[in-house]
Amino acid sequence: MILTVCMSPSVDVTIELDSLNVGKVNTVRSKSLSFTGKALNVAIGVARLGAEAYATGFMYNENGQMFERALDREGVHFTFVWNNGRVRENYKCIDKRSMLTEINDTGGQVEGEKLIELLHMIRSFSPRADVAVISGGLPRGVDDGYYRDLFRAVDPHALRIVDTEGERLFAALEAGVDLVKPNLEELENTIGRKLRSRSEMLSGCHELLDRGAKSVLLSLGQNGAIITDGTKNYYCKSINVAVNSTVGAGDAMVAAAANMMQQGADLKDILRAGVAAGTAAVTTFGTISFAKEKYEEILTNLTVSEI
Repeated sequence: MILTVCMSPSVDVTIELDSLNVGKVNTVRSKSLSFTGKALNVAIGVARLGAEAYATGFMYNENGQMFERALDREGVHFTFVWNNGRVRENYKCIDKRSMLTEINDTGGQVEGEKLIELLHMIRSFSPRADVAVISGGLPRGVDDGYYRDLFRAVDPHALRIVDTEGERLFAALEAGVDLVKPNLEELENTIGRKLRSRSEMLSGCHELLDRGAKSVLLSLGQNGAIITDGTKNYYCKSINVAVNSTVGAGDAMVAAAANMMQQGADLKDILRAGVAAGTAAVTTFGTISFAKEKYEEILTNLTVSEI
């Protein structure tokens, strides 16, 4: 089983426009709603790959049932810590050039006893998990150090994946993680400098290794990804596809990486699977995951080189 922990669910309203004209009236070409959150997206990706996914985390009373129905349709099992209020809504505007503009709401508040309840839930579920994924932001007012508590609550036998940035990431690394999955912007924001060359990117990844990560999977968007454990460094270039939306691509990458880690795959196979899933995800519009058939088609056309 792959356990995913969603700290900040959201209703994503994806809007397609010919162009986004600030200060003017814009006409919507198409619109879709997704009941999402980084770790929930990961769980859906895991399920689409045919593995068992279990989702937990925080949920909110006013509209949380829609998330349960969405996860039911995908075959994802779940148990949430419920809170008063409403799940936040994010707006993602995509123009005909596939340029993405995001307007993100802030998460709801969570009472102190609910934070403790989630830690107990992780301690209860994680002994049955081969891999635990914790990703995304935190509810409003929750200290970044809570990420340390979350990973310390994971059973020691489970492999651990984190996908967040900044002080939240540093807190998680204090507890020890097996894989960190930043994109380039997140890595730059976390370590506080620009990374322009491949050697600089590797150096940035190694800073995370020095802080407690066992490996780092660095997403480079349409340019593919890098993976390193400090000893072995690999690069996989993506293939050219029609980009419909980049929404959920990073979460798809995490889902495939988690699936391969559960199978005991090596770094090269984890990297190749992650790039395939991330690439498959960008070919879809208005959805938060990928089709397994598209993933498998792309996977067969990817090669990995050592750097």
